[in-house]
Amino acid sequence: MAHVYIALGANLADPLSTLKQAVQTLQQHPELHHFKVSSFYRSKPMGPQDQPDYVNAVAEFHTALAPLTLLDELQAIEQQYGRQRLRHWGPRTLDLDLLLYDHQQIQEPRLTVPHPGIAERDFVVVPLAELAPQLQLPDGRSISTLLTTMIDHDLIKIT
Repeated sequence: MAHVYIALGANLADPLSTLKQAVQTLQQHPELHHFKVSSFYRSKPMGPQDQPDYVNAVAEFHTALAPLTLLDELQAIEQQYGRQRLRHWGPRTLDLDLLLYDHQQIQEPRLTVPHPGIAERDFVVVPLAELAPQLQLPDGRSISTLLTTMIDHDLIKIT
């Protein structure tokens, strides 16, 4: 089974409730096992600032699903929660990003793993460090090292 990390984010309607419900949906998925989730954090939007703050978290689990099949499952869950892809970095009801899939490096038209924005996104690194501080990215950088570069992050821990 593959060891997987995903990022969760939302900023429309009641984002904290949405993420908690999405976590339940993921936990009930028959192909996702040993599920853990970080605390939830409030963050400023990335990109356009004319939108509400986000609520973010990271989840960890094991799965036998292939990477692209897992991506399809995550996108189907986003659709269940009303996700519409109208604007790059625009507001969203639910965003589920595949961050890491074992130690694989994947370059597909629909999927890049590790997610290319991990190192620059405090709303990913901080909750990821909470779950797996000793985790190493395929390029050898550790999450704990990335965390030390994010001294000025603007995250607010919610729960």
